[in-house]
Amino acid sequence: MAGAAILSAPSFAHGGLSGIFGQQAPSNKVKVALIGCRNQGWANLSTFLQYPGVECVSLCDIDDEWLNKRAEEVEKKSGKKPAQLVKDWRRVIDNKDVDVVIIGTPDHWHCLPMIFACEAGKDVYVEKPLSNTIEECNLMVKAARKYNRIVQVGQWQRSDPHWDEAAAFVQSGKLGHVRTVKVWAYQTSKWTLPVVPDSTPPAGVDYEMWLGPAPKRPYNENRFHYNFRFFWDYAGGLTADWGVHLLDYALKGMNVGLPSYVYGAGGKFAYPDDAMETPDTLMATFKYPDFNIVWDHACGIGAGTFDRPEGLAFFGENGTLILTRAGWEVRPEMHNRGRSFPYCYPCDTERKPEAARMEAVAWQKGNNKGLYNHVGNLLDCIKTRQLPNCDIAIGAEVAKLSHLANISSRVGKALTWDNTTQTFNDKKANELIKAHYRTPWKLPKL
Repeated sequence: MAGAAILSAPSFAHGGLSGIFGQQAPSNKVKVALIGCRNQGWANLSTFLQYPGVECVSLCDIDDEWLNKRAEEVEKKSGKKPAQLVKDWRRVIDNKDVDVVIIGTPDHWHCLPMIFACEAGKDVYVEKPLSNTIEECNLMVKAARKYNRIVQVGQWQRSDPHWDEAAAFVQSGKLGHVRTVKVWAYQTSKWTLPVVPDSTPPAGVDYEMWLGPAPKRPYNENRFHYNFRFFWDYAGGLTADWGVHLLDYALKGMNVGLPSYVYGAGGKFAYPDDAMETPDTLMATFKYPDFNIVWDHACGIGAGTFDRPEGLAFFGENGTLILTRAGWEVRPEMHNRGRSFPYCYPCDTERKPEAARMEAVAWQKGNNKGLYNHVGNLLDCIKTRQLPNCDIAIGAEVAKLSHLANISSRVGKALTWDNTTQTFNDKKANELIKAHYRTPWKLPKL
């Protein structure tokens, strides 16, 4: 250590586990470990435990409160307490009983555990966004490929069928030329973060390990647990949080990769004096040859586009497809036949009835089983060694897209991105690509 897919319902639950690791005994277990036990990591592990033949053998968290609480809950769910409870993730990697590592840590702690888990021959489920920097994204993809490991990124929409149905409809051409894709997250749950003084870390917390490669700073409750996502040291705000889920399907629906031009503009417009570092308001335009993708987020406001707090919309010449976690629909564009100009209603007696340019598609409801399917897909891929629905290359691409928006906003200018060299046309922006690790932590050499 010191030196160093076609979407379908998961078959894992029905097919058993025999033969996954070259053993034929039906009692063979997939043994999982969780690093980061409090929120999404626990949701992930709980879902893994819904599948027969999965056993949790190790839990890791820097906070004794959550480590012990989750150990008790695993025992209630499965009838067996994990054999290993640790505060240092490196002990999980060294555990030869572990087959799959779930990484549910803050963003700045995704890279190292994932790389070393792959090196140790373990498969990985890593939360989104894949990493906190573009440099880490590239290194993580390289590690997964070098060590031939299955890595599923936690963008579980990739395993929720209605998302792919909507993307396929966009690609069918029925919407006509799509010239704008709007993606938004308006979140009342992300409110102001009042300034509080630094304090002593809570009892039972290994704060030095929590910081890890991030800059050394005094403990402050605003930076800890859930709210870490609003500080650049550890995460990328709403753009990297909600953005990667939604922007992923903007890329997929339009069948494109990263753009060559980005302009992000935002700031602390709503709560200029609170503790949050990341923008509470941000709009970013990603320019492609004949269309734009536009990202728009706001903290403390819930009425987003089409009165939905988050989602994306493909605006075509014939109609608009609206897609959210709940489902999707298509609203036709209308022809205005026989209209005289300038138009005056109700005095324009020559106006004829409007005609739709395409047929509407009524609301197609999702099944709300995305996370369950996503875990099942990973378990299937452990057996088949096929790439999972959200392979690490997919997670890396959309994580980078969110970083492009944030970096443009932070340097205060439009930027040109060269996807071949993985660099911007700006020196300051290129510094923000890099992972600046605090000693003794170092990025591995691959």
